[in-house]
Amino acid sequence: MKLLVKFNLIYVLVMAVGVGACGVISRELLRNNARDEVIDNARQLMDKANAVRAYTSTQITPLLATQMKYEFLPQSVPSYSATEVLASLQSKYPNFFYKEATLNPTNPRDRAAGWETDVVTQFRNGSDSKEFIGQRETPAGLSLYVARPIRITNGACLQCHSSVEAAPKTMIDKYGSANGFGWQMNEVIGAQIVSVPLEVALNRAERSFGVFIGSLVGVFAIVGVVLNLTIWLVVVRPIQRLSTLADRVSQGDLEAPEFGSGSRDEIGVLAESFNRMRASVMHAMKMLEA
Repeated sequence: MKLLVKFNLIYVLVMAVGVGACGVISRELLRNNARDEVIDNARQLMDKANAVRAYTSTQITPLLATQMKYEFLPQSVPSYSATEVLASLQSKYPNFFYKEATLNPTNPRDRAAGWETDVVTQFRNGSDSKEFIGQRETPAGLSLYVARPIRITNGACLQCHSSVEAAPKTMIDKYGSANGFGWQMNEVIGAQIVSVPLEVALNRAERSFGVFIGSLVGVFAIVGVVLNLTIWLVVVRPIQRLSTLADRVSQGDLEAPEFGSGSRDEIGVLAESFNRMRASVMHAMKMLEA
């Protein structure tokens, strides 16, 4: 097997191992970065919803206190405002989702359903977790959701939700007396849930991975070509010339010239050794002819 063939076999093996190791590490890193980016987006949406809730609670609700005596205005409810604001975003980005999923809500649209109930139940079952992150399959592909518990920490909430008797008549007239009551202090009654599409970010990560691996293979290929040319010029070609001269000397060709290298590397040392051997063989053959 020729020297260049051996070198290329070793080089291809090293390249395959290197590309494979880089592929495994980089793909996992890109997917994790994509997931972290989606989580950050979901948390930003959650913070936006909480900002709307705080604004409604501190500035809108007091302004509507008088009107609430005559007509219940859902715009004064922080959860209603947050849901409405995020719904406007959802109309432009339908794969984004926000809901204040509640087991026993006043507004029927807030009722937890399916997997949302499981999330709320997890918070209610004695979990001290402040946040839960999970994934779910949707018709649009894989989505990631961030959930935070809705806990009754403000006694003002119980003025409307402790019992039917304590609730404002205007609220009962609008939503009825069947739901949204019996809440207790420090009870988890639901969960804020933000769902963000994960499939898009993962597909983008896969495309970046493909470009990276393709570029890496291209670099290895170019380096391989350069190394092949270098080895052929610096090693293989001098050795081939030296081998040809050695054959001529071994066959008694007294006209075989010296091997001129001029370098001080290993090929140069080999050339000097060959020239000394050639001189010795020539001298010995001349003595035999004499």
